[in-house]
Amino acid sequence: MSKRGSELFFEGIDRTLKKIRETQRDAIAEAARVIADCIVSEGVVHAYGAGHSHELAEDIFFRAGTLVPINNVHDAGTSGTTDVVKSSYTERLEGYGYAIFDHIRALPQDVFIVISNSGRNASGIELAQKAKENGHKVIALTSMGYSKNITSRHSSGKKLYEFADVVLDNCGELGDVCVHVDWMEQGLGPTSTVAGAYILHAVLVESAMTLHSEGHEPPVFLSGNFDKGMDFNEKYLEKYWHRIRAW
Repeated sequence: MSKRGSELFFEGIDRTLKKIRETQRDAIAEAARVIADCIVSEGVVHAYGAGHSHELAEDIFFRAGTLVPINNVHDAGTSGTTDVVKSSYTERLEGYGYAIFDHIRALPQDVFIVISNSGRNASGIELAQKAKENGHKVIALTSMGYSKNITSRHSSGKKLYEFADVVLDNCGELGDVCVHVDWMEQGLGPTSTVAGAYILHAVLVESAMTLHSEGHEPPVFLSGNFDKGMDFNEKYLEKYWHRIRAW
């Protein structure tokens, strides 16, 4: 009896997450260190992704149990929340990523997380490039198995990971699928969203633990659905209100 599709997907996700645990521990620790240093220096972490990668930037933003000073760089032109076909072209436009960087107005101690599964499109490449040129630490979340097997769409010929100080590999396959059947060329079951959230939250938890171990109180949101949740969070909102543009 053949396996159900859901079981094949579960097995694919399990393989991916297992590979992340086996190969990404050092990169996760390094990214956590970068973020901890940023927070100690009163910096902000700017997280950006185009298309479905935007979901991952949003997933670590203004959320219970996550670090407070994270700015979701929500760019309507590339997020894909509306006009998704248009946004898939917008993220390829050269010069767009530079404009996003300029609009953020980052301070010197700020850090960037740039998320792109393929790592080949201009907006993410240019944001990482300009952030690095301006002295910011850049953490890239990408699929190295995908990125190294395709060409760049940027005139530099480079891909996102080439501008990163820390590379987090989501360990996904070329094409972002984990279920292969003989009657379909495309494959099924994207892994990049599940894997990306898995890695990013691991980084943030490790960063918070690092801060605490070094004598700093990690700024972490309490659930706003607790009766006094927003009262608890107010001190953080007050502190970072002028820095978090997406609030």
